Amino acid sequence: MTASLVYLLLRRILQMLTQLARDGGAKDVELLVLRHQVAVLRRQVHRPDLQPADRVVLAALSRLLPRPQWSAFFVTPATLLRWHRQLIARHWTYPHARPGRPPIDRELRALVLRLAAENPAWGHRRVQGELARLGYRIAASTVWKILHQAGVDPAPRRTGPTWQQFLTAQAHTILACDFFTVDTVLLKRIYILSFVELATRQVHIVGVTAHPTGAWVTQRARNFLMSLDQRADGLRFLLRDRDAKFTAAFDAVFAAAGIDVLRTPPQAPRANAFAERWVGTVRRECTDRMLIAGERHLTRVLTEYTTHYNAHRPHRALEQQPPNPSPPQVVDLNAARVRRRPILGGLINEYRQAA
Repeated sequence: MTASLVYLLLRRILQMLTQLARDGGAKDVELLVLRHQVAVLRRQVHRPDLQPADRVVLAALSRLLPRPQWSAFFVTPATLLRWHRQLIARHWTYPHARPGRPPIDRELRALVLRLAAENPAWGHRRVQGELARLGYRIAASTVWKILHQAGVDPAPRRTGPTWQQFLTAQAHTILACDFFTVDTVLLKRIYILSFVELATRQVHIVGVTAHPTGAWVTQRARNFLMSLDQRADGLRFLLRDRDAKFTAAFDAVFAAAGIDVLRTPPQAPRANAFAERWVGTVRRECTDRMLIAGERHLTRVLTEYTTHYNAHRPHRALEQQPPNPSPPQVVDLNAARVRRRPILGGLINEYRQAA
């Protein structure tokens, strides 16, 4: 009985909807469908997420719909009225300038923080002076405010230098030296004495011999200091290992020039890492890939390779520049021609722009 009643009700409803559609009541059917969908959504979403454009549309339509029919909205009448008041307030609100000083440009703020970060000993007045020299007119109090808001102490000596800054500053005064050996075709061992300037990574080959005596090493040290001339005045430390070929007379040569000799701990090659890295580089790229006939041959090979190392080979620590870089050239990439120049008989190649 119940099933029959339900069936009859559904049949009557379908007949009514069909008749409405046939009589041009398609809009009424659409309204019934939309109302039912809204009822379903209300059961699932208690608080819909409305965009500002949605609020404007609903507030405008509320002025066209009679007040008794506001129940069609899924928001309260008070909410519709509040949206309408906000719409009117925004329409009649005119833009006005903010009182006080104009804001600081983002680029200038970043420059202030950069100067403070790169110069830990500078106070806010020193930063202001540097900005004035660059053409930026800004008050010292503004610089102080920028640093304070960024959590940077505006007073001098904010923090000590980092390890990188400390070691970089010390590297300009440090010289490293080391011996390495090369075996000839006839199994004769030759010793090479080299020096490395830590600041520029420039390498100096000061001697090649099969019999490195103490007197020979000392004389090569004298010749090396004479070749440095005035550049030796900026050096303060010489880093060397505990090889017996470095005698007291060798240390006295550098002590007379005001350079302190620092000896590495026993069996600690990493303590002289710069010199050891140079030795590994020259072996991998040059001496281990050639057959050396004798001292004269080795001297010529090392002279050519050292010239390439100091003037052309890029170094990561120097931002991919050689120790003695040539002036940069502006090159038209569309018309550029790259030429190869073989070094050591083609063992190494150098590339340059064609003139």
